[in-house]
Amino acid sequence: MKTRLLIFFSAIFLFIDSKAQDNGVHQQSTIYEWPTDPLVKQKLDKWQDQKFGMIIHWGLYAVPGIMESWNLCSEDWISRDSTITYEDYKKWYWGLNAKFNPVNFNPEQWAKAGKDAGMKYLVFTTKHHDGFNMFDTKESDFSIAKGPFKDNPKADVAKYVFDAFRKQDFMIGAYFSKPDWHSQYYWWSKYATADRNNNYDIRKNPWRWNQFKQFTFNQISELMHNYGSVDILWLDGGWVRPLETVNAEVLSWGARIPEWSQDINMPKIVGMAREAQPGLLVVDRTVHGPYENYQTPEQRVPEKQLDHPWESCMTLGGAWGFAAGDQFKTTAKVVHTLIEVVAKGGSLLLGIGPKPDGTLPQNAIARLEDIGKWVNKNGKALYGTRITKDYHDGDTWFTQSKDAKTRYALTCIKEKTTVPEYVIWNGNVPAKGAKMTLLQTGKNVKWEKTDAGVKVWLPKGLPSDLPALAFSFTAQ
Repeated sequence: MKTRLLIFFSAIFLFIDSKAQDNGVHQQSTIYEWPTDPLVKQKLDKWQDQKFGMIIHWGLYAVPGIMESWNLCSEDWISRDSTITYEDYKKWYWGLNAKFNPVNFNPEQWAKAGKDAGMKYLVFTTKHHDGFNMFDTKESDFSIAKGPFKDNPKADVAKYVFDAFRKQDFMIGAYFSKPDWHSQYYWWSKYATADRNNNYDIRKNPWRWNQFKQFTFNQISELMHNYGSVDILWLDGGWVRPLETVNAEVLSWGARIPEWSQDINMPKIVGMAREAQPGLLVVDRTVHGPYENYQTPEQRVPEKQLDHPWESCMTLGGAWGFAAGDQFKTTAKVVHTLIEVVAKGGSLLLGIGPKPDGTLPQNAIARLEDIGKWVNKNGKALYGTRITKDYHDGDTWFTQSKDAKTRYALTCIKEKTTVPEYVIWNGNVPAKGAKMTLLQTGKNVKWEKTDAGVKVWLPKGLPSDLPALAFSFTAQ
C-alpha cells in the first residue's frame, strides 16, 4: 500500500486531500512549444505581466466541506467512510445538488478581496471532475442554475463571477474539467467506475465517445460565446489526451493510461474558442504542445529559473475548496513564495474556496488584505518584470523591468524576526553613483559596494513585521 501511495503522489496528476496535500506534486511538462499566433503571443505577454492571480474552487464539495470531486473516484489512495458502500456514496454526493443554495453569493466580495491582495487575474471553476456545472449550461441539468438556486437573479454563477472580476480589471480565466464523471458519455452506468478514466472501451463504443466529444465541445462553446471576454481557457484532467501524447516520461510518473486514446479533438475546440475569443490563452494542463500556452506546476515551485511561461498554482490553506477550520499559510509564506516564483520567471495562482453560502471566510479575507499591504507597496518589483541571469543570492531574489533598465532586489525576511539594520547581497551591483529606492517608503536609501557584497542600510521606523524588502536601482 505504501508503495502504491508513493506512486500516486509522484504521478502526473496531483491528488489532494487535507492530509496528502503537502506531499503531492503535480508534474509539469518538460517540453514547451511557443505559440505562433500573434494575438496569442500578445495575450501571453500581457498575462506574464500580471504575476499574481486567484483560482476559485467552488462546487458541490463546498456543502460538506470535503476535497473537491476526488472522493467520487474509485482509487486506492482515496479514503472514504468504510460504513457506506461506494455506490451509495456516489448517490449521496450527487444528491448534494438538492442542498446547494448559496443565498449569500457575493462575487463582488471575492473580487474586492482579490484586488486588495494585489491579484491581477482570475481562474474560476466552471466545472470540476464531478461534472457539476457552475454556469447555466444547456447541455446538462446538473447545474447550480437548475437546483434550489435556480430562481435567484444570479443563478448563472459564472456570469456574475466574471463580471465582478472584470470590474476590478482582472484578466478572466475559465477552469473547465475535460473529464466529466456525471456524464453517461464518460462514466457509463452500464459498467463500474474503476478509476478516473472513462469506464468503457472507446474502440468498441465509438458512438458514445463521439457524443462525449460533442458534449464537451458544446459546453466550451457556451463558455466562449455567452460570458463576455475570456482571456484564459484553463483545462484540467490531463489524462484526457490523445494517446500519441503519452510518452515514456508520462508513463514514468506512474499514472495509469488506458490502452485507448481519450482524444477530444483539441484543434476543433481551440479553433472555435479562438474564433469567439481572439488571442485566447489555452492551458491544456500537462499535455505538451500547441495547446499548453503556459505550464502549471501544482503546489510547488520549480527548482530553477525557467525561460518560458509558467505558473505555480498553490492553495492559501490546506484545501482547494472550502474546509471548515482550514489553516492558511502565513502572509510571509505567501509573499516569499510570490517573490521566488516571479524571480524564477513564473506567476503565482493562489487557491481560495468560498463557503457554501457564497461568501469568502472572513479569515481568508483578512489574510488576503495582509498580503496586499505588502504587495501593493512593492508591486513594481513584481508586476511587468522579467527574469535576470543572476536571480538569487541567499534570501534575496532579483527581477528586472521589461526594458532591462531597472533592476529589483527583493530580500525575504525570515518569519518571527524583525527588520535588520542593513542587508547584503552578492551580484547585481548598482551602477556607479546610482540611486537605490526602498519601494516600501518610496525614498532613497544609502548603499555601498563592500568586500562582502552590496550593503544597503535601512531607515529606522519601518514596520517590524515586514515579510520582505524591495529595492530598485540601475544595474551596472
